[in-house]
Amino acid sequence: MIEVVLRAVRVDVGSSTPLLLLEEVAGERVLPIFIGAPEATAIAYALQHVPTPRPMSHDLLGNVIDALGATVESVVITELKENTFFGELRLQRGQEHLRVSSRPSDAVALALRVGAPILVDDDLMATEARVMVLDEEDDEDETDEAELIEELRAFLDSVRPEDFNDE
Repeated sequence: MIEVVLRAVRVDVGSSTPLLLLEEVAGERVLPIFIGAPEATAIAYALQHVPTPRPMSHDLLGNVIDALGATVESVVITELKENTFFGELRLQRGQEHLRVSSRPSDAVALALRVGAPILVDDDLMATEARVMVLDEEDDEDETDEAELIEELRAFLDSVRPEDFNDE
């Protein structure tokens, strides 16, 4: 397994789709993963520590895991099948280790909230990651996060239901 950090969340110009950029901790490769707008918003809120009046879904999941006496050991991006990435939550409750299937975007959102490491399968990283030169502006600073929120708001304001039809 290769540990990665969330380097940036961007909106892809060509498709107007949010994109996670997961950069390996001890290297130069970046794994890009397209995600949905609601998940991108949830991740942006986690990055900015935006308080919400009620728990968001990922906060709720973290609270449920905690209430059940478990912890999130890590989240793992496991594979790519038919252009869809798969992930899993790796939980520990006492001596018991549990694995729960997850979308990568949900796994990353949860990891950011609970401080769990984000891992990528070695083979997946070898085949799908790219060496990218990311500008300094891609760092997770406050200005970048504010820009991300603005990009996501603009996307959400312009998206229409028919944009999601598979026809």
